[in-house]
Amino acid sequence: MRSKTTIQMKNDHNTEVKKTYTCPMDPDVILDHPGECPKCGMDLVPMDTGEEAYGHEAHRGKGAERDFRRRFFVTLPFVLLVMALSSNIQQWLGFHIAFSGEGFAVFLIGTFVYFYGGLPFFRAAKGELSHKNPAMMTLVAFAITVAFAFSIAATFLFPGNSLYWEMATLISVFLLGHWLEMRAVRGATGALSELAKLIPPSAHVIKDGNIADVQTSELAIGDKVLVKPGEKIPIDGTVADGMSSVNESMITGESLPIPKKTGDAVIGGSLNQDGSLIVKVSKTGADTAIAQIMELVRGAQASKPNVQHLADQAAMVLFYVAVGAGFASFIFWFFILPQGAIFAATVAVAAVVVACPHALGLAIPTVTSITSTLGAKNGILIKDMKGLEIARKLDYVVFDKTGTLTKGEFGVTAVVPNGKLQMTSDEILRLAAAVDSHSQHSVGKGIVNETKHRGISIPDVSGFESFPGRGASAEAENKRIAVGNRRLMEELKVSMEKDPATGGTIGTTVYVAVDGKLAGKIVLSDIVREESKETVHKLHSMGIKTAMLTGDTEDIAEVVGKELGIDAVFAHVLPEDKVNKVKHLQDEGHVVAMVGDGVNDAAALTQSHVGIAIGAGTDVAVESAEIVLMKSDPLDVVKAISLSRKTNNKMVQNLAWATGYNVFAIPIAAGVLYPSLHILLRPEWAALLMSASSVIVVMNALLLRKQKID
Repeated sequence: MRSKTTIQMKNDHNTEVKKTYTCPMDPDVILDHPGECPKCGMDLVPMDTGEEAYGHEAHRGKGAERDFRRRFFVTLPFVLLVMALSSNIQQWLGFHIAFSGEGFAVFLIGTFVYFYGGLPFFRAAKGELSHKNPAMMTLVAFAITVAFAFSIAATFLFPGNSLYWEMATLISVFLLGHWLEMRAVRGATGALSELAKLIPPSAHVIKDGNIADVQTSELAIGDKVLVKPGEKIPIDGTVADGMSSVNESMITGESLPIPKKTGDAVIGGSLNQDGSLIVKVSKTGADTAIAQIMELVRGAQASKPNVQHLADQAAMVLFYVAVGAGFASFIFWFFILPQGAIFAATVAVAAVVVACPHALGLAIPTVTSITSTLGAKNGILIKDMKGLEIARKLDYVVFDKTGTLTKGEFGVTAVVPNGKLQMTSDEILRLAAAVDSHSQHSVGKGIVNETKHRGISIPDVSGFESFPGRGASAEAENKRIAVGNRRLMEELKVSMEKDPATGGTIGTTVYVAVDGKLAGKIVLSDIVREESKETVHKLHSMGIKTAMLTGDTEDIAEVVGKELGIDAVFAHVLPEDKVNKVKHLQDEGHVVAMVGDGVNDAAALTQSHVGIAIGAGTDVAVESAEIVLMKSDPLDVVKAISLSRKTNNKMVQNLAWATGYNVFAIPIAAGVLYPSLHILLRPEWAALLMSASSVIVVMNALLLRKQKID
């Protein structure tokens, strides 16, 4: 478990962030306090969250990368000089250099390269050993030390060929490899920097009728800011004046611009388009959408999928395999099939170097970092990588109906006139809307919206009277209009003998009476989202069944379920019973995801294998879900599962490469092909292969960025 101690600070954009630290050599190590890496002992550096987040401290995260680069270029001339003075190199290239004290000169140059170039590896190896966690750096330090020690002995104890040039090139290749590798890793773990850059550094504040530019970090709740066309909205708030369209795709993943008018909420970091807005600040610091998204992304980067634990164990085992292979190679080529000490030592060093498990250590963390970025760009916020890992195995997705598959808004499905009064459907709607225009009930709003949608004018009313739980009545066009349920009609003594049939239409029924006589009735139902049917269809094409939970009656639930093609419909389900329905499917052996709004679905979200909170909007801190979807679009559930599968594919590819590389590279480095084919893998080539393997793993993970989530 990682420490939960947090260090909070405000960045220049008023986004309160929690500082987290990582090891420059192992991005999987993430702590929320400074210190030494528990694996290798290197000093932790702040995670790359963008210069906007940490100011000058963002550059400190690049310190280790710059150190490797500097040491590589400083040692490179000396490495070339050692190679030029090597008798083997001279023989291969057909030139000759000889002078008095040549051996001692090579010793001095090699010593400088060993200590200056090898220093970061020695420090890291010391940390690994002090934490009883020997790994890659210990192997590197061990390999170059063996080569250096052997060379000293060959220089001063038993004159002969040394391994100075092999050692020097080995160090040079390691420095170059780690420099390039850390650059690639930094590119893969910059998810937060992209989010931080969304917030503009300044805002136009309106005070006492004047406009002044101030730092976004200085804004307070209640301040009013002017947002001009084409500018980014600096902070979360509500529109106090103006109308415009706002592009929120960078925050929510919604591709279409959203119309905004007075009273509508806007999100900091979104792009204002064609109109000017005056925005009243409603949230600052850690409460803003960007800050909460950054915290979720940070948490996702810190969380480990189960496959990462497998990779960690494999890397630890590989250390002992590498050391064993090195000793076995030396013994075999020195004692069993004697080829001389130089040959045996060269093979042993190559076997140790080529087995360094760095690629295995990078295989998973780079993928998870990119996944969190890719998800955030598509409005999918991953709170726990374990949940995303399980999502690829899902075979049942359970949806809460209201607000998930449906809009949670009532729409008119039928208007049935009473033939005796000879009123048309539009007349019934018009009079009902006149009364309901004074009501705040969701059913009444549905009637008013349908009337406006049909372009029907709504008359003014007087004498409005509400009957809580039953309906309302009012005077309109010299008529007394009553709109409500059957109970209200009975209270008003409206005759229900001629209750017209709905023709099989199922939903919530609202009766309309005019001057004490039944004029007709309006049937409403929860509006099904246009995307819901496509969502169910796509899940079926992925081999995933669907279920729906609702508190509605069975007839209403069955109509929605049949329309969408739902496999299992559970009606009359109370909020506290939802968890039992999920558990029932799990008991049948299904891997279940629960999709809900994260409020009354909290227990079911927690019970499911994967909890998906949908339509969180700017309120992204949904504690009970592993995955949070910014939009109220059920199609994003399909995207989340698709992202899970693509992520898993990349993890499998990286693990296959990292392990497969070692399966083939270690025997070749140990000299298996030398007796028959005279193929020998020299230490510097082994180092190059090891570094290339790590870079390949990172570059393969980076390809995930270009993949389309569908």
